[in-house]
Amino acid sequence: MSRLLSLKLWFALSTFALLAACAQPVKHADYTAFKNSRPRSILVLPPENETTDVQASSSMLSQMTMPLAESGYYVLPVAVMNETFRQNGLTVPADIQATSPAKLREIFGADAVLYSKITQFGTVYRVLASATVVTASAKLVDLKTGEVLWQGSASASSNEGNNYGGGGLIGMLVTAAVQQIADSLTDKSHDIAGLTSYRLLHAGPPNGLLYGPRSPKVGTD
Repeated sequence: MSRLLSLKLWFALSTFALLAACAQPVKHADYTAFKNSRPRSILVLPPENETTDVQASSSMLSQMTMPLAESGYYVLPVAVMNETFRQNGLTVPADIQATSPAKLREIFGADAVLYSKITQFGTVYRVLASATVVTASAKLVDLKTGEVLWQGSASASSNEGNNYGGGGLIGMLVTAAVQQIADSLTDKSHDIAGLTSYRLLHAGPPNGLLYGPRSPKVGTD
């Protein structure tokens, strides 16, 4: 009987601990500096590329404007930004991102600048599963003060929600191989980069950007 009671007590305590862990509040970012700055316009710089795919930076950059614009910000045209740096002999993202905030404000007149970095971009094959994964991080910096207003990271994968359990081991191997070939032929990385860009740069809780002045939701965050 005592053993049964001990088991019941252990189960009750374990359940309580699990519920307590689940009840922990989501950690929210500190938006004090962001709210004080309230930028209206954003300059997006080419992402630094820490992967082996030479197309990663341009692919990601081409899809970063939309989520920022949809969040209520004016985004300086990417083509203008690229050409301005090219005319000044800067074409490498790391060199461009090394430009001082004061100089960026002088040249472009934006309120804030977005720095970003790509750490994973492409299709990976891991025996039983193949997936195209894009992972990136970013930070928004006030061009007047040089203060970091916000920072975050995001990732997306082509096999989110996929289930490989229905065809046995051989079926899983074949599916993974076929998926890898298909992703390579259709440049799946570019599509996944778009999803990563949206997850990274959309406004809203719990840790996204604040809504910009052109958003109908401005001030609700």
